[in-house]
Amino acid sequence: MRHLHRTLIAAVLATGTLTSAAACSSSSGSGSGGSTSGTYTFWDPYPQFDDSSDWAKRVTSCGAQAGVSVKRTGMDTTDLGNKALLAAQQGSAPDVMLVDNPVVSTLVQAGILNKASDLGLDTSAIQPNITGAGTLNGAAYGVPIGANTLALYYNKNVLKAAGVEAASIKDWATLTSALQRIKAAGKKGITFSAIGTEEGSFQFLPWFWGAGGDLTKVNAPAGVAALSLWKSWVDQGLAPKDVLQNTQTTSWQEFATGKYAFGENGTWQLANAAKAGFPYGVINIPGEHGGPAPVPTGGEFVTVPVQKRTGRYAVSTKIVNCLVSPANLLATDTTLSYIAPTAAVQKQQVRQDAALKPWVSAVAAARGRTSNGLGTRYPVISQRLWAAVQSTLSGGKPAQGALDAAQQAAASHR
Repeated sequence: MRHLHRTLIAAVLATGTLTSAAACSSSSGSGSGGSTSGTYTFWDPYPQFDDSSDWAKRVTSCGAQAGVSVKRTGMDTTDLGNKALLAAQQGSAPDVMLVDNPVVSTLVQAGILNKASDLGLDTSAIQPNITGAGTLNGAAYGVPIGANTLALYYNKNVLKAAGVEAASIKDWATLTSALQRIKAAGKKGITFSAIGTEEGSFQFLPWFWGAGGDLTKVNAPAGVAALSLWKSWVDQGLAPKDVLQNTQTTSWQEFATGKYAFGENGTWQLANAAKAGFPYGVINIPGEHGGPAPVPTGGEFVTVPVQKRTGRYAVSTKIVNCLVSPANLLATDTTLSYIAPTAAVQKQQVRQDAALKPWVSAVAAARGRTSNGLGTRYPVISQRLWAAVQSTLSGGKPAQGALDAAQQAAASHR
């Protein structure tokens, strides 16, 4: 995944350091300190899109509609966050910036971002659980351009060979039973990412929240139940031991071999799923006792950084409004393999591609990792959480002991 597998900038800030990449100013950081000749700077975390891409053309077009030219720079998510902090200190922040949603709270705390309401940006049509990741103290600090999240892909051939119906999976008990039947049939069960990075926490959260977990109390019974579930799967051979090293990409590669029944992964793999060479389906990750588990939202917010020349905000706002307009959201989110943040555009997406229906319901059940007042506390908690997952799955500590240590370490960091 483009933006979730990298270290959160807030985690970098928690250690009181900036990476060496932040020591170099960006060539595109003319922003408020640059010319007013009609060139506006735009940063995003999409270095994979060059100037010939549909995304770059859309950004350029929105600039033209606002009567200016846009100088766009795509960079790695962590690099972008670090450079944003440095540029703000130097008075050279970009005019418009697209940032990974967990980073928003860190940039707000640093005083870098404008409130959406102060700019006249309307977020009323956007699902509250999606705006939540960029909302602090009741104020939104950007507009989500789309959302992605997690679900369970399944291989129809493997399930059929084991006599398992995907529709029979309603909760943890029925999923575990299905995995046991699949193993008994000589097939492989489920693969996911439990690596010791944000990716590992991102993949664990649906199970944690699906048990009723609270990130301020990771060692409560719900968290222990979720971690014990993963541990039992690894111990029984229902999930491979290499989940400890799996990124979301390598986990997908395992599923794409056609040997596994299930793979926990995201919306961004839809194009790869179509090329996998076997029939697949998608179901929501089940909660412990049924229903879809809350899943973490991924995706970016388009924001307007604070400028010394406040007169630039009017044009920046026009660019943002163009990017998130209903007319452009469908094409943009199709390009990015995102689910739109508004119900109206989601309906258009499902009409265009029925395979997106389970993803729309997954996004509806999703929640922001920094929501509910967690803000910059989230990266600290997440780091301790993924360490606990690693410890238990590797056999170092039982689930309760690992999560007790995580809770103590997160609490002492305040």
